[in-house]
Amino acid sequence: MSNVTHILNAIEAGDAQAAAQLLPLVYDELRGLAAAQMARERPGQTLDATALVHEAYLRLIGDQQFANRRHFFAAAAEAMRRILVEAARRRTAGKRGGGLAEREQLDQLISAASASDEQLLSIHDAVDDLARTDPEAATLVKLRFFGGMTMTEVADALGMSVRSAHDVWAYARSWLHRELRDD
Repeated sequence: MSNVTHILNAIEAGDAQAAAQLLPLVYDELRGLAAAQMARERPGQTLDATALVHEAYLRLIGDQQFANRRHFFAAAAEAMRRILVEAARRRTAGKRGGGLAEREQLDQLISAASASDEQLLSIHDAVDDLARTDPEAATLVKLRFFGGMTMTEVADALGMSVRSAHDVWAYARSWLHRELRDD
């Protein structure tokens, strides 16, 4: 059992000091996830990677319980996704009537230096739809696109082989392309 899992278990058991021990252990990895995500955001963001890590951590620590390290980092990627989506929604609420712009292919967005707020919201909605039919594929997309993880990191986080991660990614990408194209 890793130190992170041990501390998560202690937090669940009510050890108040364990929460203080967790952040130093996970901060660098959370900062890496946040930095990867912020690198894809448009310049001029009021949110930076450090603020994203702190906001995500505050959302994670509380009543939520984590089975293990993998579960914690998946939840962290999800929290970061939600924070960025909320920020995008705030920014687009009044622009052009708050409507969404034409959607682009997921591959183009992932290879692009940044996704617009409208694109980010479109992908967010499509990932939520995917989660209803295939939660594992949706989690992989969250970790890959919103968490900025490599396929090797995603495979490790989800406890699968890199080849399996590539297969799930191909399926999820195909599914999302269809959803984004049809909307």
